[in-house]
Amino acid sequence: MALIPTNSHSQVNEGPRFAEVDMGADSSATSIRATVVQASTIFYDTPATLDKAERLLAEAASYGSQLVVFPEAFIGGYPRGSNFGVTVGNRTAKGKEDFRKYHAAAIDVPGPEVDRLAAMAGKYKVYLVMGVIERDGYTLYCTVLFFDSQGRYLGKHRKVMPTALERVIWGFGDGSTIPVFETPIGKIGAAICWENKMPLLRMAMYAKGIEIYCAPTADSRDVWQASMTHIALEGGCFVLSANQFCRRKDYPPPPEYLFLGTEEDLPPDSVVCAGGSVIISPSGTVLAGPNYEGEALISADLDLGEIARAKFDFDVVGHYSRPEVLSLVVRDHPTRPVTFTSESEKGEGTQK
Repeated sequence: MALIPTNSHSQVNEGPRFAEVDMGADSSATSIRATVVQASTIFYDTPATLDKAERLLAEAASYGSQLVVFPEAFIGGYPRGSNFGVTVGNRTAKGKEDFRKYHAAAIDVPGPEVDRLAAMAGKYKVYLVMGVIERDGYTLYCTVLFFDSQGRYLGKHRKVMPTALERVIWGFGDGSTIPVFETPIGKIGAAICWENKMPLLRMAMYAKGIEIYCAPTADSRDVWQASMTHIALEGGCFVLSANQFCRRKDYPPPPEYLFLGTEEDLPPDSVVCAGGSVIISPSGTVLAGPNYEGEALISADLDLGEIARAKFDFDVVGHYSRPEVLSLVVRDHPTRPVTFTSESEKGEGTQK
């Protein structure tokens, strides 16, 4: 399916890329236009990153997008190349200061930045899925926030398993934030980066009926595409994977910010994350992307009738399941280190 470049006047390097899908004459098959944003954070500058997010959101909406998905950690930043001064048994003073600055760039949920994101979604009448670094006291979480087109905050998903050194700087989400939201444009949920490789997490989301599976990521390797195609086929769902496209100059210069593990200083224009954002149908067809060329809006029309056609072949939590042989128990209650008996439980949004 050909990608059709479209002219753009925004600050992204390329215009949005659309894969137009012929819906035919079947009035029972609903279609929606979705966009994945491939762009970099303005590191350590959350207000400027929010401004950039609004510009990108406005442009996506101008092309008719009803759902816009941003990359992992877009607000707050993905600290690529940093080790925060950690070695076994020691943390350096500079590493502690790096964490202080990273903590300062994170956002509270709820908080003023969440309010602004909600206002953006309402202003441009889009469903918004945004990767953020969430600050909860002095612990950070890699989180996805969900907003509806009326400007309402729906809820969040916290990454349940940070990868490798991410575990030094991010806390672990629990089973209480694995939502799938039922909306007029479909049932929407998200898993972040390598937690998409966790079969039981995926199974939990399939059981909640996910139809539009958002996969914000920081993985730009070619093999990521195989994982995204597999999930689309396995879940009978649309998969929307959004990654940042970053150059060295998108991060603070040395010595303030160091990319470790490289043999020499990286030139400012060196690509440190090449993107690879993609949209895939429930049949495994690539509808748009992957893009490795620069910042871009990558869009496609999603024929929601494709879900039923795919599920006819394979429904992993329906006719293709064997619960008497294999089953899954999900502990979906909040886990807290301290519980006060006077506290009342508070729900977050309408979710399944």
